[in-house]
Formats: sequence, C-alpha cells, structure tokens
Amino acid sequence: MNILEIISKKRDAKELSKEEIEYFVKEYVAGNITDYQASALIMAIYINGMNSQETTDLTLAMAYSGDVLDLSRFGTNVVDKHSTGGVGDKVSIILLPIIASMGIPVAKMSGRGLGFTGGTVDKLESIPGYRTKLEVDEFISNVEKIGISMIGQTMNLAPADKKIYELRDAISCVDNIPLIASSIMSKKIASGANKIVLDITVGKGAFMQTREEANKLAEKMIEIGKIANKEVECVITSMDQPLGFAVGNSLEVIEAINFLKGDMPEDLKQVVLELGSKMIKLAGKGDNLEENKQKMLEKIQSGEAFNKFKEMVKQQGGDISYLDDTTKFEKSQYITAVVAENTGVVQEIDAKEIGQLACYLGAGRTSKEENIDPTVGIILNKKVGDTVEEQDFLAYICANSQEKLKVAEKRILEIFVIK
Repeated sequence: MNILEIISKKRDAKELSKEEIEYFVKEYVAGNITDYQASALIMAIYINGMNSQETTDLTLAMAYSGDVLDLSRFGTNVVDKHSTGGVGDKVSIILLPIIASMGIPVAKMSGRGLGFTGGTVDKLESIPGYRTKLEVDEFISNVEKIGISMIGQTMNLAPADKKIYELRDAISCVDNIPLIASSIMSKKIASGANKIVLDITVGKGAFMQTREEANKLAEKMIEIGKIANKEVECVITSMDQPLGFAVGNSLEVIEAINFLKGDMPEDLKQVVLELGSKMIKLAGKGDNLEENKQKMLEKIQSGEAFNKFKEMVKQQGGDISYLDDTTKFEKSQYITAVVAENTGVVQEIDAKEIGQLACYLGAGRTSKEENIDPTVGIILNKKVGDTVEEQDFLAYICANSQEKLKVAEKRILEIFVIK
C-alpha cells in the first residue's frame, strides 16, 4: 500500500477502503506523507466526495490518531454539545452550568476563536483568574467534585484533524460536507462523549450558508454517529444576525452571567432551551422536550444554574466577585453609541460583518498566535424587526483605538439595513 495508489484511486472517484484511509491518516501524522501528497488526496476527496462508510472511516481514524478521553466513570449517558460556530454565540457558557445544575455531568473541552467567530476559551479567560489550562486528572477531578469543568483542548486530541484542517484551509478545500462532518465528529469522539448534541448554525454569520447545506451536514453527522455507535442529535439554528446582543469576549461573558440571573434575550433563550432539552433527553433525564425546557427555566429562576457557574469559576481559580458584580469587568477606553440616521424597521444585521468588525476592533484573531483584547466589541441595541426612530441608539462600540472607533461607527451604519 502506498499514498500514490490511494491518491489515484480517489482521483478516479473510487471508494477508499478502511485500511487505505487508516494508512493515510497514520502516515501523514507521522510525517511520512508530504503535505503536497496529502493536498492531492484532500483535493480529490473535495472534488469526488466520500460515501458514508468512507466518511466514518476517516472520522474514526482521525479520532484515534491521538489521545482519547475516557469519561466512562460518569456513566453510559455522557453528553457533549458542539456548535459549528457563529457570532455572539455564548451558548456553552450559559447552557452547560444549567445542565450541570440538573445533575448531568459536564466535561467540556472548548476551542479558541479564529477570525470572526468567537471561542469559548477566550471568553472564559476574560474572567480574572479563570484557568482553562488544566491537566486531565484535575479536569476529571473537578467534574467528579462539582459536576462541571470547562477547559481548553489541552490533550493531544485528534492531531490528524488539526493537520488536515490546516491543509484544507491552505488549499481552499474547507467547504465540503464529508470533510466538515469528519472533522467535527473526530474531535467529539476523541473528547469521550457517547451522546452528542450538535448546533448547526446557518446563515450569513455561519459556515453553512443555506438550510439545505445545513440539513445535509446534519444527516451526514447522524450517519457517522450511528456507524460509530454514538447517538447524535442535530439542531439547526439561524446565524443571519448575531445571537443575543453582545459580541466580544468579556461583553459576552457579562451577557451570559445576566442570562443565568434571568435576563434572557429571546433569540438566545430559544437556542439555549432547544439544545438543552435535547441534552437532557439524551442523558436519560426526560423524554418530553417541553418539560425539559421548563426544568431548565426553573434552574435559572431558582438561582441554581448561576450558582453552578460560580462554583465552576471558583474551582478553576476565577474571581467570582466579577460574577456577582459585572461592573467590575475592565472596560475599553472608548465606548460610543451609534445613532440611527433615519426612521424605519431593521431589515438586516449581517452577522458576519458584525463579527469581522469586532475582530478588527481586537476581539478576534486572524492567526492562532495573535492575542485578543477581552474588553472590546459591539453591543447591539436593536435587532432585526425592531422599529427605529431617527437618533435612536443602534449599537454601542467598545474600542481601545480612536481610529478604529471611527471606522467602526461608520461601518455599523452600513451594516444596519433600515427601511
């Protein structure tokens, strides 16, 4: 078996065997297959596709190319949640403490943001003292002690996926459903869960631009789950406009804290409840989704969900006084309101444009080595469908550069479509 035979086989649109896929993944991670050879194979897959068995074989080969987290000590219904990404998506920070407050263990490894989509780890690190870099033993111990831990991906999880994803990005082969599905599912399998709820975002601020594409991706990941003996539920959510009102790291944490205290933006509330109701069902804690949603609301109203979040932050070294009093969070140097120039109804707020603007202000990164500014970002004051009068506040810009502030003010007026 050699890589040239495998490349030519997929070039000619033939099915790859499990052994051929495993050989490619193993040898590429080991450095025995060059980037240009791997690029040729990935391009052939991109053009000719993969069937369900091939996609599953690629998923499992990538999942087991490094460490695999063992969560079996927490029972047979270990549930994880993953989002395909978006703008203003602070769902994990809100949802997982709610789930943990219901006695369902949460062992969550999250990623950092890259480009206009934010990362849960970056947001959590805006809480002073909060540690996202834990050894696996401490991570597991925290879940055993208090039922929840949220950290960065400190283990060597799915290294093949990391290499292949970087290659896909470099050769413009990202938007391919078998490659997307295998990338996501390999990380989830390596993370140790046997039941997975996937939030597939669709719209201008998401990777999947149409509902048809999102449905295809959902079907593919459910297929992979069945073959890999993982139960997968998919929820398709809109990402045409930012989720909630805040876009930026500490700004989103503050919105998440306020949500857990009962201040729930409607669009954010619907996503949290929909995903959470399915997590509860998969965990074997209730089959009626509407009843599950009500249980979640009760945990918020009783303060148990917020207290569980405080417990986690304290356990991982965070200063919980910031959770009790969010005015303590460091603020950007400049905070300016952008006012409407005409009367009408908000027709559109392009999520991707808002995300890119927040990134320009310093809330995101264009390379993994860049630092982010936790204080900057955008807080929307109006959403799609809202009536706007002339001189109404559309949004607040939080910036640490006057030059960037001026650019952002002008850009916000272009992003808001009011008619």
